[in-house]
Amino acid sequence: MSEKNRKTIVVGVTGSIAAYKAADLVSRLVRESYEVHVIMTKSASKLVTEATFFTLSRNPVITSFWELPEWRPGHISLAEKAALLVVAPCTANFIGKLANGIADDALSTYALSHSGKILLAPAMNTAMWKNPAVMRNCEILNERGVLLAGPGKGRLACGTEGEGRMLDPEKIIVEIARLVKK
Repeated sequence: MSEKNRKTIVVGVTGSIAAYKAADLVSRLVRESYEVHVIMTKSASKLVTEATFFTLSRNPVITSFWELPEWRPGHISLAEKAALLVVAPCTANFIGKLANGIADDALSTYALSHSGKILLAPAMNTAMWKNPAVMRNCEILNERGVLLAGPGKGRLACGTEGEGRMLDPEKIIVEIARLVKK
């Protein structure tokens, strides 16, 4: 893998209130000299805007593969150059899609075509995180080599305290650096 490819990261942003932390993550990655491409789910775009990530990453934000100007399918061309896919925040919904091979939006389609390493930063309510279905989906992903960063413990958006909080961006960056051997 070339130096350029080694430092290319795709950040997937899903529909958790922690999506605002993804903006900080992308900004920090760019400052660390990574080339960052963002893929957002429709739900994520209800919480943060494409313009935010376009400005921070300096790359077009993908929300659909139907509107790309290139002749090559977007998920294939990006998958060929990215060293790592980081989904932060990562919802229970996305974990379930990835574990079960469901490709019904740009991010889940990209994730299935990505042949490099995948790092998920879960963010959800404690009850959701501890649900046996989510736990089993995480086991399936772990068996496939997908890595988890978190979740952490603390105050959640719903007002409760517990496990399910997305890790702070600086902790996720430590994992990213380890994975791409920066």
